[in-house]
Amino acid sequence: MTTIANDTKQAWYSRTWAQVFLHAVAWITLFSLPYLLRPSPDQRHAPDADEQVWHIHYIINACILTFFFYLNSSVLIPGLIYRKKYLQFSCVLLLLFAGLVYFRYLFIQAFITHRQFELRPTILFTFFTLLFILACSTAWRMIRDKMNADKLASAKENENLKTELSLLRSQVSPHFMFNVLNNMVALARKQSDQLEPSLIKLSSLMRYMLYEADEDKVPLDKETDYLQSYIDLQQQRFGTKVQVNVTMQLPEIGYEIEPMLLIPFVENAFKHGTGLIPDARIDIELRARQGLLQFSVMNKYNPEYTEIKDKTSGIGLTNVRRRLNLLYKNNHQLLINKKEGWFVVSLQLHLH
Repeated sequence: MTTIANDTKQAWYSRTWAQVFLHAVAWITLFSLPYLLRPSPDQRHAPDADEQVWHIHYIINACILTFFFYLNSSVLIPGLIYRKKYLQFSCVLLLLFAGLVYFRYLFIQAFITHRQFELRPTILFTFFTLLFILACSTAWRMIRDKMNADKLASAKENENLKTELSLLRSQVSPHFMFNVLNNMVALARKQSDQLEPSLIKLSSLMRYMLYEADEDKVPLDKETDYLQSYIDLQQQRFGTKVQVNVTMQLPEIGYEIEPMLLIPFVENAFKHGTGLIPDARIDIELRARQGLLQFSVMNKYNPEYTEIKDKTSGIGLTNVRRRLNLLYKNNHQLLINKKEGWFVVSLQLHLH
């Protein structure tokens, strides 16, 4: 949607009519300068025949130079310069130069018979005029091609980012589902009364993952509901074996966040903060205020036991870090520390 909106904003000068209008204004302004800057003519004397002839010559010459501008930008540069045919390009320029000089000679001989044709001034004037038009035409073509190349590169980068983000998101979901399904199996084997409410929560989680997680952004409260449901399912699984402390404070103003962005941190805490760990404990805190999300997850861990778990799973926090860099770049801060038997994840995120 953002790309479409940007294209709409830029469409007014990208359309054909706008390009034609802007070019026409530029040419009219350029070729009108000699008339606009010259002294005011004496109104008592009508223009002589030579002056009228030179006006005609000036208009024809302007048309030739305009034709050369577009011939160079549309034909010569892409057909010869980009293909490194510099000799052919030089020959074409020499022919055009000679043809323009010869045209001026024929015009003077045909319409201004009382004035002698001067070769040297004509060559110098024609050379610098063509050089100016050639430089402007080449610069315009190069700038236009550079802008088009940058636009194409940006479009490709956006597509690559979308593809990579989709891949990273898809890597999170299977890991989450593996854990939840294992929980369901454990509850079914115990024939626990908690199986039915757990299945209802699992159903809501799957509904969120299937129908809302594909969106670019979701309301923050839905993401936190998703987290809370996941935490509840894990607490049902571990019971009193793990102490879980959860604090979530959300503002009344609704914020949006990318779906499935916070769950890997909670999932990682239950993965590494449970098992062969004495007095297992997990602290989860989420606060959102003035457009800033502060999210922290702490869990006790056993270094040896954590290393064994890491070898059995290729899905970790590396993908989450990469996803945050792609989505938020400099608008986030992620700190991951291990100290005194605690694994601490702290995330600050500027919300939309």
